[in-house]
Amino acid sequence: MGLFSRMTDIVHANVNALLDKAEDPAKVVKLLVQEMEEVLAEMRAVAASQLAEKKRLQRKADKLQIQIDAWQGKAKLAVDKAREDLARAALAEKLQNQQQLADVQKELVTVDEGLANLQTDTGKLQEKLAEARSKQNSMVVRERSVAVRLQAKTNASAERIDAAITRFEQYESRIDDLEAQVDAFDVVRTSQNLHTQFVQLEAEEKIEQELALLRKKVA
Repeated sequence: MGLFSRMTDIVHANVNALLDKAEDPAKVVKLLVQEMEEVLAEMRAVAASQLAEKKRLQRKADKLQIQIDAWQGKAKLAVDKAREDLARAALAEKLQNQQQLADVQKELVTVDEGLANLQTDTGKLQEKLAEARSKQNSMVVRERSVAVRLQAKTNASAERIDAAITRFEQYESRIDDLEAQVDAFDVVRTSQNLHTQFVQLEAEEKIEQELALLRKKVA
């Protein structure tokens, strides 16, 4: 594909439409930027070549103009000296140089038009390149933002899980405390009941002893 054909395709390309259709927009925009940079570099090389050609043609035109003026002067001198034969020959050379100058000037016009078109196309391409680079930078920023948000969500999820585990452990500890209190209450109550039974037993023993003493006195 030729340089200007590639350039035309790029200039008329809709970057957004290309990205919408792409499975991997980041890869597509990266390739677009590379392609545009390559074409832009080639266009600059062409422009440099055209400028060099313009300078060459301008030097040639200047030399031809000098020769035309010189032959004009020689023709006048020949007429002044009554040498019409030489005057005719000088005018013939002048005419030949004038024809060459006209051809060179046509080439200069063509080169100037080409340079003007090249400058316009380069401007359009630079605008497209700026658009593509902006898209690329935007994608990089969005990708980083998504990564940060994902990391934040991951951290938040981990924190929620840790918090849930902590709450569960707290509830479990509270249940253990409650169970311990209930067990302690049962132990105390059992101990108190046993103590009461022994007190009653001892009391009954004292009663029996006093009753025995009374029986002996009565007997």
